[in-house]
Amino acid sequence: MKLGITLPLIDIHGDPVTVRDFAQAAEALGYDHLGAPDHVLGVNVASRPAWGARNTSKDFFHDPFVMFGFLSACTKRIEFSTQVMILAQRQTALVAKQAASLDVLSGGRFRFGIGVGWNPVEYVGLNENFHNRGKRSEEQVQVLRALWSEPHVTFKGQWHTIDDAGINPLPSRKIPLWFGGHEDITLRRIARLGDGWIMLAHPAGPAANAEFSKLRGYAKEAGRDPNSIGLEVWVSTGEGGPDDWRKQFQAWKDAGVTHITVNSTYGRGPHKRIPGRTMSDHMAAMQHYRVAVADLL
Repeated sequence: MKLGITLPLIDIHGDPVTVRDFAQAAEALGYDHLGAPDHVLGVNVASRPAWGARNTSKDFFHDPFVMFGFLSACTKRIEFSTQVMILAQRQTALVAKQAASLDVLSGGRFRFGIGVGWNPVEYVGLNENFHNRGKRSEEQVQVLRALWSEPHVTFKGQWHTIDDAGINPLPSRKIPLWFGGHEDITLRRIARLGDGWIMLAHPAGPAANAEFSKLRGYAKEAGRDPNSIGLEVWVSTGEGGPDDWRKQFQAWKDAGVTHITVNSTYGRGPHKRIPGRTMSDHMAAMQHYRVAVADLL
């Protein structure tokens, strides 16, 4: 079981000393990976009063590639994971180059979580099509893996054309591709193409277990070993105490979850954020959770 923690940038923001100190503290405590969410554009809610409880321009997001590149020089062991990067609103060849560069500079510590997103405003601002993002992301995965594995690629797809060209440097190994999302078509996509699933929609229990079983069934249909596909969930210190966290951790472990990520700022669905928003609040939460579950890892 791997244990990670999300950088709580929405609360603590991201000056260099802050992100460095948080990352180094997580590494020193024995966390296996750092997670980072991704948004390029945030809307001005003054012009959208019915926007709801989604991310806005008030929420702080570093570009994950830039931040993880910085942190790879500040740390030695801890891994980096996008959770998740909105792949379909980006140029695929450029993403391939950025991910490969990060993987090389970090010494093979990058796990690439991708998703299709929910915000059409970002897609419009980045000059990409919101309405075909799911299908297009499948072709993007093909292009990424081709560019990561061969010095020269010739590819002609529905949305991509590469004429005998490649990126340099190539990554040091196969970069793991994990998917976020919860639609049935996403599970089928993971079963065929993914190295793992980042599942946020359900608490530990029957509903989550049923979805895991569904994914395993789809993997068998695709001719893959279901155990080769990792499972990741988010937890929070926002409710309960150490005994509750341990019971939840064990339930996820029994369900076959391979990665647990502490995210104490996410407050949607079954997740509850912590009341505090300071660096010290998040450092304390990080330490308390790690101590509580240390013997269960």
